[in-house]
Amino acid sequence: MIKILANDGIHPDGQMLLEEAGYQVDTAHIPQEQLAKFLPNYDAVIVRSATKIRKDLIAACPRLKVIARGGVGMDNIDVDFAKTQGKQVINTPNASSQAVAELVIGQIFTLARGLHFANRQMPEEGATEFKKLKELYSEGLQVKGKTLGIIGFGRIGLELAKMALGLGMRVIAHDLNEQKTKIAMSLHDVPQLSFQLDFKTISFEKVLAQSDFLSLHVPFVGLKPILGAAEFAKMKRGSFIINTSRGGTVDELELINALNSGQLAGAALDVFENEPKPRTEILQHQRISLTPHIGASTLEAQRYIGLELADALIAIFDTN
Repeated sequence: MIKILANDGIHPDGQMLLEEAGYQVDTAHIPQEQLAKFLPNYDAVIVRSATKIRKDLIAACPRLKVIARGGVGMDNIDVDFAKTQGKQVINTPNASSQAVAELVIGQIFTLARGLHFANRQMPEEGATEFKKLKELYSEGLQVKGKTLGIIGFGRIGLELAKMALGLGMRVIAHDLNEQKTKIAMSLHDVPQLSFQLDFKTISFEKVLAQSDFLSLHVPFVGLKPILGAAEFAKMKRGSFIINTSRGGTVDELELINALNSGQLAGAALDVFENEPKPRTEILQHQRISLTPHIGASTLEAQRYIGLELADALIAIFDTN
């Protein structure tokens, strides 16, 4: 019998599909330090971002055939080494695009209107300083006509572009691989209300210089951050950044400096350098809107991820 360890969990619908296919699915979480003892008994492991599958663990598991990542980024897996050991490494690039893009849109509105700060102040001062707060938060921005820059134009970036265009934003993007593509727009998937837009990515420097809002959708490969002091200096004064990709892609100390100097007006972070213990300076900064790494964590996305994982694993084992 095929044994699968879903160490960071799997949606019940995905688990049901696997069990109906005759596989054993164990969902009890095994702590990282104990994986070397238990993982050699499994044919496949499913992880999210919490569990790390590194070289020493991979080498200790000759029975292991598949390492599956529920999500997109695979920086917690030594992918190249796993492939040299004959392991298949898969992820779920399709399932979470909508959820992550919607979170970015939510943060754009939050930053534009200062909702994160207002939600902190109103409970404390709303009864005594209402007029002062009303005046303070009457200087928000409308997003229509603003420029959204997207760094990393994969599935999530493309989905985000569609939503932003629907809001009347100007969209520009940069990708490591220059792209000429068409963005398909539709209203409620009605063919008569569908059209396509020609789209071409541009240079990183141009995206930095032109963006009112800048959203990151790239992996972090453990080298230098994508955004640091030099990059912040090239951005429009008073612009905003949003990071729902990976901790480490933004230099957090330089971000604080850019916010304090006014070079950046605000930031929204869903991921952090020191997860699960983000810097106190980040958590307490009034110009940062914070979420606890929930980009793909909607009920719908989790179900889609579970189903995509199940389909992929069944396809692999049924052909071997």
